[in-house]
Amino acid sequence: MGLVNAESVDVVFPCLDEAAALPAVLGALPPGFRAIVVDNGSTDGSPRVAAEHGATVVEEPRRGYGAAVHTGLEYATSDIVCFLDADGSLDPAELPRLVAEVEHGADLAVGRRIPTSTGVWPWHARAGNVVLASVMRHKGIPVRDVAPARAVRRTALLELGITDRAFGYPLELLLLAARAGWDVRECEIAYGPRAAGTRSKVSGSVRGTFRAVRDMGRVLAR
Repeated sequence: MGLVNAESVDVVFPCLDEAAALPAVLGALPPGFRAIVVDNGSTDGSPRVAAEHGATVVEEPRRGYGAAVHTGLEYATSDIVCFLDADGSLDPAELPRLVAEVEHGADLAVGRRIPTSTGVWPWHARAGNVVLASVMRHKGIPVRDVAPARAVRRTALLELGITDRAFGYPLELLLLAARAGWDVRECEIAYGPRAAGTRSKVSGSVRGTFRAVRDMGRVLAR
Protein backbone atom coordinates (compact mmCIF):
# COMPACT_ATOMS: atom_id res chain seq x y z
CA MET A 1 0.00 0.00 0.00
CA GLY A 2 1.51 3.33 -1.00
CA LEU A 3 1.14 6.71 0.61
CA VAL A 4 -2.12 8.42 -0.24
CA ASN A 5 -1.11 12.08 -0.11
CA ALA A 6 2.17 12.55 1.71
CA GLU A 7 5.40 12.39 -0.25
CA SER A 8 7.29 11.10 2.77
CA VAL A 9 6.75 10.04 6.35
CA ASP A 10 9.32 10.25 9.14
CA VAL A 11 9.57 7.17 11.34
CA VAL A 12 10.98 7.69 14.84
CA PHE A 13 12.84 4.71 16.30
CA PRO A 14 13.79 5.08 19.99
CA CYS A 15 16.98 3.08 20.31
CA LEU A 16 19.02 1.60 23.14
CA ASP A 17 21.50 -1.12 22.13
CA GLU A 18 19.69 -2.35 19.01
CA ALA A 19 22.70 -2.70 16.67
CA ALA A 20 21.84 -6.33 15.90
CA ALA A 21 18.31 -5.44 14.80
CA LEU A 22 18.81 -2.16 12.96
CA PRO A 23 20.03 -3.42 9.55
CA ALA A 24 16.93 -5.54 8.98
CA VAL A 25 14.53 -3.03 10.51
CA LEU A 26 15.81 -0.08 8.50
CA GLY A 27 16.06 -2.20 5.37
CA ALA A 28 12.37 -3.10 5.68
CA LEU A 29 11.10 0.48 5.61
CA PRO A 30 8.67 0.95 2.72
CA PRO A 31 9.45 3.53 0.02
CA GLY A 32 8.70 7.06 1.18
CA PHE A 33 9.41 6.34 4.85
CA ARG A 34 12.49 7.98 6.42
CA ALA A 35 14.14 6.72 9.58
CA ILE A 36 15.04 8.92 12.53
CA VAL A 37 16.92 6.79 15.05
CA VAL A 38 17.08 8.45 18.45
CA ASP A 39 19.94 6.90 20.36
CA ASN A 40 19.32 6.81 24.09
CA GLY A 41 22.81 5.92 25.32
CA SER A 42 23.73 2.79 23.38
CA THR A 43 27.10 1.15 23.99
CA ASP A 44 26.93 -1.40 21.14
CA GLY A 45 27.53 0.92 18.19
CA SER A 46 23.87 1.44 17.34
CA PRO A 47 24.37 5.05 16.10
CA ARG A 48 27.05 3.97 13.64
CA VAL A 49 24.98 1.05 12.36
CA ALA A 50 21.91 3.26 11.96
CA ALA A 51 23.86 5.88 10.01
CA GLU A 52 25.41 3.23 7.77
CA HIS A 53 21.91 2.06 6.86
CA GLY A 54 20.64 5.48 5.89
CA ALA A 55 19.00 6.72 9.08
CA THR A 56 19.21 10.20 10.50
CA VAL A 57 20.74 9.69 13.94
CA VAL A 58 19.87 11.93 16.87
CA GLU A 59 21.43 11.64 20.32
CA GLU A 60 19.20 11.93 23.39
CA PRO A 61 21.25 11.65 26.60
CA ARG A 62 18.22 11.75 28.91
CA ARG A 63 17.31 8.12 29.53
CA GLY A 64 13.68 7.21 28.94
CA TYR A 65 11.35 6.01 26.21
CA GLY A 66 9.36 9.23 26.27
CA ALA A 67 12.50 11.37 26.08
CA ALA A 68 13.70 9.53 22.97
CA VAL A 69 10.30 9.59 21.29
CA HIS A 70 9.74 13.30 21.96
CA THR A 71 13.17 14.25 20.68
CA GLY A 72 12.51 12.29 17.50
CA LEU A 73 9.20 14.09 17.10
CA GLU A 74 10.95 17.45 17.41
CA TYR A 75 13.42 16.48 14.68
CA ALA A 76 10.73 15.17 12.33
CA THR A 77 9.54 17.42 9.51
CA SER A 78 6.84 15.38 7.77
CA ASP A 79 3.14 16.08 8.27
CA ILE A 80 2.47 12.54 9.50
CA VAL A 81 4.99 10.90 11.80
CA CYS A 82 5.21 7.22 12.74
CA PHE A 83 6.77 5.59 15.79
CA LEU A 84 8.09 2.04 15.98
CA ASP A 85 10.37 -0.03 18.19
CA ALA A 86 13.80 -0.75 16.73
CA ASP A 87 14.24 -4.31 18.05
CA GLY A 88 12.80 -6.14 15.05
CA SER A 89 9.63 -7.37 16.76
CA LEU A 90 7.42 -5.12 14.61
CA ASP A 91 7.50 -5.03 10.81
CA PRO A 92 7.87 -1.55 9.25
CA ALA A 93 5.80 -2.86 6.34
CA GLU A 94 2.77 -2.44 8.63
CA LEU A 95 3.23 1.35 8.81
CA PRO A 96 1.43 2.33 5.56
CA ARG A 97 -1.83 0.93 6.99
CA LEU A 98 -1.53 3.17 10.03
CA VAL A 99 -0.68 6.17 7.87
CA ALA A 100 -3.68 5.47 5.64
CA GLU A 101 -5.98 5.62 8.68
CA VAL A 102 -4.68 9.09 9.53
CA GLU A 103 -4.94 10.24 5.93
CA HIS A 104 -8.56 9.04 5.92
CA GLY A 105 -9.63 10.96 9.01
CA ALA A 106 -8.16 9.38 12.14
CA ASP A 107 -6.34 11.65 14.54
CA LEU A 108 -4.25 8.76 15.81
CA ALA A 109 -3.72 5.23 14.47
CA VAL A 110 -2.17 2.66 16.80
CA GLY A 111 -1.16 -0.95 16.42
CA ARG A 112 -2.64 -3.85 18.33
CA ARG A 113 0.06 -6.48 18.64
CA ILE A 114 -0.89 -10.00 17.55
CA PRO A 115 1.82 -12.53 18.54
CA THR A 116 3.09 -14.64 15.65
CA SER A 117 4.17 -17.50 17.92
CA THR A 118 4.02 -18.65 21.52
CA GLY A 119 6.53 -17.10 23.85
CA VAL A 120 6.82 -13.86 21.90
CA TRP A 121 4.86 -11.91 24.50
CA PRO A 122 5.81 -12.98 28.07
CA TRP A 123 2.98 -13.41 30.56
CA HIS A 124 4.07 -10.52 32.78
CA ALA A 125 4.14 -8.05 29.90
CA ARG A 126 0.82 -9.28 28.51
CA ALA A 127 -0.85 -9.09 31.93
CA GLY A 128 0.29 -5.51 32.49
CA ASN A 129 -0.91 -4.52 29.05
CA VAL A 130 -4.34 -6.11 29.56
CA VAL A 131 -4.88 -4.13 32.76
CA LEU A 132 -3.82 -0.82 31.21
CA ALA A 133 -5.85 -1.38 28.04
CA SER A 134 -8.90 -2.16 30.17
CA VAL A 135 -8.43 1.15 31.98
CA MET A 136 -8.22 2.90 28.61
CA ARG A 137 -11.46 1.36 27.34
CA HIS A 138 -13.17 2.33 30.61
CA LYS A 139 -12.17 5.90 29.81
CA GLY A 140 -13.66 5.61 26.34
CA ILE A 141 -10.49 4.91 24.35
CA PRO A 142 -11.17 1.96 21.99
CA VAL A 143 -7.84 0.12 22.27
CA ARG A 144 -6.81 -3.33 23.44
CA ASP A 145 -3.09 -2.63 23.46
CA VAL A 146 -0.85 0.17 24.69
CA ALA A 147 1.50 -0.46 21.81
CA PRO A 148 4.69 1.17 20.48
CA ALA A 149 3.45 1.44 16.87
CA ARG A 150 1.54 4.57 15.96
CA ALA A 151 0.93 7.19 13.28
CA VAL A 152 -0.19 10.76 13.98
CA ARG A 153 0.07 14.26 12.56
CA ARG A 154 3.22 15.88 13.89
CA THR A 155 1.77 19.30 14.74
CA ALA A 156 -1.23 17.83 16.52
CA LEU A 157 0.96 15.57 18.66
CA LEU A 158 3.22 18.45 19.65
CA GLU A 159 0.18 20.52 20.60
CA LEU A 160 -1.16 17.71 22.76
CA GLY A 161 1.48 18.60 25.35
CA ILE A 162 2.69 15.20 26.58
CA THR A 163 5.06 15.67 29.51
CA ASP A 164 6.04 12.12 30.49
CA ARG A 165 9.57 11.21 29.38
CA ALA A 166 9.63 7.63 30.64
CA PHE A 167 7.53 4.53 29.90
CA GLY A 168 4.36 6.43 30.74
CA TYR A 169 4.50 8.32 27.42
CA PRO A 170 2.18 6.00 25.39
CA LEU A 171 -0.42 6.01 28.14
CA GLU A 172 -0.38 9.78 28.58
CA LEU A 173 -0.73 10.12 24.81
CA LEU A 174 -3.91 8.04 24.83
CA LEU A 175 -5.35 9.85 27.85
CA LEU A 176 -4.75 13.29 26.37
CA ALA A 177 -6.06 12.12 22.99
CA ALA A 178 -9.29 11.04 24.65
CA ARG A 179 -9.56 14.33 26.51
CA ALA A 180 -9.09 16.19 23.22
CA GLY A 181 -11.81 14.14 21.52
CA TRP A 182 -9.46 12.51 19.04
CA ASP A 183 -10.59 9.78 16.66
CA VAL A 184 -8.32 6.91 17.73
CA ARG A 185 -8.26 3.81 15.51
CA GLU A 186 -6.56 0.51 16.23
CA CYS A 187 -5.14 -1.83 13.57
CA GLU A 188 -3.90 -5.37 14.16
CA ILE A 189 -0.18 -5.77 13.49
CA ALA A 190 2.06 -8.82 13.67
CA TYR A 191 4.25 -9.07 16.76
CA GLY A 192 7.21 -11.40 16.27
CA PRO A 193 10.40 -12.31 18.10
CA ARG A 194 12.92 -9.50 18.41
CA ALA A 195 16.26 -9.82 16.67
CA ALA A 196 18.85 -12.12 18.20
CA GLY A 197 21.22 -10.19 20.39
CA THR A 198 18.61 -7.68 21.56
CA ARG A 199 16.44 -7.62 24.67
CA SER A 200 13.23 -5.73 25.33
CA LYS A 201 13.57 -2.96 27.90
CA VAL A 202 9.99 -3.70 29.01
CA SER A 203 8.83 -7.25 28.27
CA GLY A 204 12.30 -8.79 28.49
CA SER A 205 12.05 -9.10 32.27
CA VAL A 206 9.58 -8.88 35.12
CA ARG A 207 11.61 -5.91 36.41
CA GLY A 208 11.27 -4.11 33.08
CA THR A 209 7.53 -4.69 33.01
CA PHE A 210 7.23 -3.46 36.59
CA ARG A 211 9.08 -0.25 35.70
CA ALA A 212 6.77 0.37 32.76
CA VAL A 213 3.62 -0.27 34.80
CA ARG A 214 5.00 1.95 37.57
CA ASP A 215 5.62 4.80 35.14
CA MET A 216 2.16 4.39 33.62
CA GLY A 217 0.62 4.25 37.09
CA ARG A 218 2.14 7.66 37.82
CA VAL A 219 0.50 9.00 34.68
CA LEU A 220 -2.89 7.64 35.77
CA ALA A 221 -2.40 9.13 39.24
CA ARG A 222 -1.96 12.58 37.72
